[in-house]
Amino acid sequence: MSKVDRRIAKSQEAIKKAVIELMTEKNFDDITIQDISDKANVSRGTIYLHYVDKFDLLDKLIEEHINELREMCESASELDYKDANLPWFEYLESNYLFFSAMLASKGAPYFRSQFVEFLIEEFKDEVNTSEGKNHGLNEVVILQFIVTSYVGIVEWWIKNGMPYPPNIMSEQVGILLERNL
Repeated sequence: MSKVDRRIAKSQEAIKKAVIELMTEKNFDDITIQDISDKANVSRGTIYLHYVDKFDLLDKLIEEHINELREMCESASELDYKDANLPWFEYLESNYLFFSAMLASKGAPYFRSQFVEFLIEEFKDEVNTSEGKNHGLNEVVILQFIVTSYVGIVEWWIKNGMPYPPNIMSEQVGILLERNL
């Protein structure tokens, strides 16, 4: 990586970190490009070099995290729920500021809806209504039940300052998923 590439990556990281920190302080609608530029210690021009506007910046930030989670799902497809959940909860923990800003702020219903859509995609293939414990149930109802429960537990965990470590969360949530899927 060249010196220029490193500088670009460094300013992009600073910009992303700045917007997340600002979202913990105020509503996304009230954040200006100037606020972001001041917090990140970069010029407004630098921000516009990488992002169309603050909405584009938020979109790209959300997309990055959803893609990370998607890759985790792909690499955990052969694991049971308990083991598959562990990297997730560790990722949520290591990106606590982002997820707490996304789930606790009023500016983030957009993130929540993308998170729900992503989880519906991930759990879709896990639902079996032709046999077993969910025989005869409606697939859409089961998916909504599982996904809203999952999002709810993640929100609760983040908003309450992660009262249990990732391994406890993945074990407990894994058992609940096993029981219901």
